[in-house]
Parts: sequence; C-alpha cells; structure tokens
Amino acid sequence: MTRNKFTKCFLSISLAIVFSTNTSFGQRLPSSGPIQSRVSDLRLDNGYPTDKTSKKLYEEIDYQRACQAYLWALPLMGLRNMQLDLQSRFGLGNLDFIDFISFQDKMGMLTPNATTPYTMAYPNMKDTGPLVVEIPAGLTAGGIADFWQRPLSDTGQTGPDKGAGGKYLILGPNDPEMNPPGYFVLRSPTVNVWVAQRALDADPVKAKETIAAFKVYPFKLKDSPSTSKHISPNGKAWEGQQATGLKFWQDLSNVINEEPVHERDRIMLGMLQPLGIKKGKPFNPTEQQKKILIDASKVGELMARTIAYDKRFDGVKVWPNRRWETSLYLKEVNQEAKAYTQFDERSSWFYEAIGVSEGMMGRTVGAGQVYLEATKDNKGQWLQGGKTYTIHVPANVPVAQFWSFTIYDNETRSFVNTGTLPDRSSRSNIQKNADGTVDLYFGPKLPAGKPESNWIKTIPGRGWFSYFRLYGPLQAYFDRSFVLSDIVELKSN
Repeated sequence: MTRNKFTKCFLSISLAIVFSTNTSFGQRLPSSGPIQSRVSDLRLDNGYPTDKTSKKLYEEIDYQRACQAYLWALPLMGLRNMQLDLQSRFGLGNLDFIDFISFQDKMGMLTPNATTPYTMAYPNMKDTGPLVVEIPAGLTAGGIADFWQRPLSDTGQTGPDKGAGGKYLILGPNDPEMNPPGYFVLRSPTVNVWVAQRALDADPVKAKETIAAFKVYPFKLKDSPSTSKHISPNGKAWEGQQATGLKFWQDLSNVINEEPVHERDRIMLGMLQPLGIKKGKPFNPTEQQKKILIDASKVGELMARTIAYDKRFDGVKVWPNRRWETSLYLKEVNQEAKAYTQFDERSSWFYEAIGVSEGMMGRTVGAGQVYLEATKDNKGQWLQGGKTYTIHVPANVPVAQFWSFTIYDNETRSFVNTGTLPDRSSRSNIQKNADGTVDLYFGPKLPAGKPESNWIKTIPGRGWFSYFRLYGPLQAYFDRSFVLSDIVELKSN
C-alpha cells in the first residue's frame, strides 16, 4: 500500500470511529443557542449557561428536589402531624395513650379499620430516657415503630409475647446497651417512637378493657410505674393526614432537628439545604423558597396520589382478571428491597395509610392481616360517590378471625364522612344470601329493595376507594383459590 493510500484509509477509519462515538453518545449540546427540552427558554453562550438559564435551572433543581422530598418525607410526616394534632386538640401528653373506640373517634386517621378499637402513644424519649411499654395478655395485635414507621417489633399475637402479654424496653439512639431480664429489648433509631395497638376481641366490652390496660413509662420508674393516662377524642374532629403547604416543611424542619441523621437520608438532607431546611438551623425560608415549597407540596401530593391510586408496580394485582391490588406492597417492613429502598412503594402506602408490622404483611396462615385495595370498578372506572355499586362477597371467606369492607374518601384518606358507619364486616349484622354469600351496596341512596344493613353511604361529587381486609388469612387466600369479585356499578332502570 502506498503512503497516500494508507493515509486516506487511516483518515476514513478515524472519521468512522468519531462519527460512531458521537452517534453512540447521542446528540451533544450546542456551544451556543437554544436548548430543546421540557424546561423552556434554556440557552448556552459558548458552552456556558446564560444568566437567565442559570436562574431558571436553579429554580427547577430546587422545585424537583422539593417534590421528591415531599414523597421521601411521607412516612415521617404522617406520624408527625398526628402527634402534633392530637397533642394540640386533646392535650395528649408525652406518655399518654389516646383510645380510638368508635368509628367517629377515627375520622381523622389514615385508612383505619372501623371494626376494632385502637390505642396509640407518641412518646419522645429526649427527656424520659429508655421507655417500657406494657402489653396486656389477650387478643391484641400491633407494634412499636420508629418515626419513619419502621417497626422495632410486633406486639401481641404476632409479636414475641405471642398474645401472652409482656414488657418491651425501648432504648433510644444513644442510650447505653442493657438487657434486663423479663423484657423484650428494642432499640429505636429515632428519638420519637410510635406505639400502635388494636384489640381483636369480638366482645366490645372486653376489647375496651384490653385497650385500657396498655401502659408506657420511663424505665427508671419501673419499680413503681404509674397507670398510663388514656384519652378519648369523644368523636371530636381532628386531622391525621400530612400537613399541607408551608406547614409541611416547617414540621419537617422541626422533626429533622429533633432526630439523628441516618445514613440512608444524607443525600436527601443535602438536597434540602438550598430550600432552607438544614439540620441544626431554624426554618426561615426566603420568599422564593416559600413559593417553591408551597407549589412542590401541591404537586408532591398529586404525585403521591397518583402512585397510590394508579399503581404501576409489577405484580401488584392480586388476581390477573380483577381490579383488586395489594395495598401494602413493601417487600420488607424496613422499606428496603435487595438493591434499593422502595421509594414509590412506601410513598403509595404511607400516603394513604399509617403503620406497618410483620403481621400486616399478610405472610402467615391464620394470623395477621391482609389489605386488598380497589380504586376502580370492574370496567376500570374510578369509584365515584354519586354512583351506586355492589360487590358479591363469596361464602366462607378464608379467615380465622373476620373480614371487613371499608370505604375511604380519596382526598382525606379517612372514612367517607357521612355520619354513618363506613364499614361492613363478617362481625356486622349483615343479611346473607341463602348460600352464605353477601351482597354489599355503596351509593348516596339505598338501592330499592336492598337491605339497609348491607349498604354503605357515599357522597356525590367525591371519589372513594376501598380496603377489603382479611384478619387471620387462611390457605385459600394464599393459593388464590379464593377470588373476590370486582365492584360493579348498578345502573338505574
């Protein structure tokens, strides 16, 4: 080959490599001029962003980070707002329980059940030191969790006490190790903790007596503990959903300052710095930061609502030909999967609910709970309060304890607020068909000729969704031989 031919060949190969490389990396940014993107009016000048572009991009950076921070903070802020609201409205003390007996008591709670009573405490261990939680013997289920709603332990039937009752010692993040005999010892990574329990006895008198027997007190007073104060909302209104607007961020800043920094959250805490939320600093945002944060709280909630009600997780459908989905779709109670944190899955659950425990994961035959969710009817249309629907519940639902069907307002995520019971269950006085099946009805008016005992009232102009709960699910649920019908709209004649 001559020198001239070799040079031409070499240049051809080199250009081919260059063009191939540019193609493989896609189109590069121009040195100067406009940039086509979903963010409008971006320009470069000899490779540098213009002043207008820099300002716009920083606003976009802060806004995007704030939207994702809203989703990130949902489990924390769900508990925080409940804690603050119950303290301010009912005088809930640091070591008090609040008892939710009637469905009216629970009206502020995110997706509670209406069948069994709850009791909850929200202690902060900053001044108390290690705490003891006494669980009474009996038919109870619940748990103790940190303020990110990561359970420290189940209690009651699915806990280490196995329903026999026991004393749980909670150590704070910086408390020294101790393992005194007679205690189940737990360590919380947060200073604030959540104690949430339910009584499962079908006898309401016995259930209420069990609720009153829960205690929480400082370990240093173990030799002479006082009886815990139990407070009742008495049906008065309260709000347990995450705060909105600037209050969401104010509350977030305050709780960040109370709690230690966890390795998992360091990147997000770094993203919050330009938004005026800094560990060890008071929340004093600029007007521009306020504008971004308020807007992000709106869009962040819309994102959460979409993730929760229009789920796109692989395998979330319980049955392939039904609309029912697994509402609690976490792989583990610590919110972690093998290679990632389940960010969207926890956003979905903690936007519309509070609490998670091993018993709630629906893994144990004959114990714990299963949560099935429907937001759409059999034709894939959103459930609407102005329409009338029915569902056919099979006979012999596979449960060791009971099943319940509850409807919730899709905005408040609490009971549909009609002043009437938003729930029907196998413990209710419902009318059964001759074959043991049950037909339930939902709508603003009782359908003609249908039993009122089987009807749940809805509100025109408001959307709703439903949970079907199985308490003590049996094998027929796990092998999917049990199939629940879809919700079907009843057309008027």
